[in-house]
Amino acid sequence: MNLGKYYLALNVSDIAASKEFYEKLGYTADPNCGGVEQRWMIMTTPGHESVIGLYQGMFPKNTITFNPTDARALHKELEGNGMSFVTAAGIENESGPCHFMLTDPDGNPVLVDQHF
Repeated sequence: MNLGKYYLALNVSDIAASKEFYEKLGYTADPNCGGVEQRWMIMTTPGHESVIGLYQGMFPKNTITFNPTDARALHKELEGNGMSFVTAAGIENESGPCHFMLTDPDGNPVLVDQHF
């Protein structure tokens, strides 16, 4: 099983204020991944040692997000292991973006998101 890279998707109330805060901690916005006007963005530290996502109004809670190279195969494997899903979109397609979400035993959201 390969979950791929992961990052914490933070549910923020004011994306501009959050961006400014994380910039002071050394993060910079990835110019190819959202922006303040889109109400979501990915921010990284130099060398990409640390990655966070800021999402205003998209998630009800902070969410751990995994970016595998084959979310469809992972979905099938997890389904075979008896896992239940909160949502799934694009999984039935043969290619292209897709995602699914589960929750851990404490109700924490876990998003698996394939961008291509």
